[in-house]
Amino acid sequence: VQLQASGGGLVQSGGSLRLSCTASRFRLNDHPIGWFRQAPGSDREGVACISSGRRTTYYADSVRGRFTISRDNAKNAVFLQINSVKTEDTAVYYCASDDDWTQCTDGAWKRAREYDIWGRGTLVTVSS
Repeated sequence: VQLQASGGGLVQSGGSLRLSCTASRFRLNDHPIGWFRQAPGSDREGVACISSGRRTTYYADSVRGRFTISRDNAKNAVFLQINSVKTEDTAVYYCASDDDWTQCTDGAWKRAREYDIWGRGTLVTVSS
């Protein structure tokens, strides 16, 4: 199983974009999905998580109010809507999941080691 993040690109500060996470032969709705990002020289940072089923969501403080994570079950996709982008949002964005748990929980969802399914990331570059 591999996830695929897409939708990145070059965007001006203050603009918006939507990232998508898709997978083949893997029902995203049955699993939690976390979005992470990694800027050059920095650790991988958890930015959002959405649980399966009840769809509980969590956000990092640095993105709350600007990022929205959501699901489209018909498309077997999870989206990350990014509004009011800032230069510090520049990073490679990854989506991740796991087979052993389904609900995002406070604190744990931010830890990359909690997820065992990853895919290739998508680069977001924000210009000033």
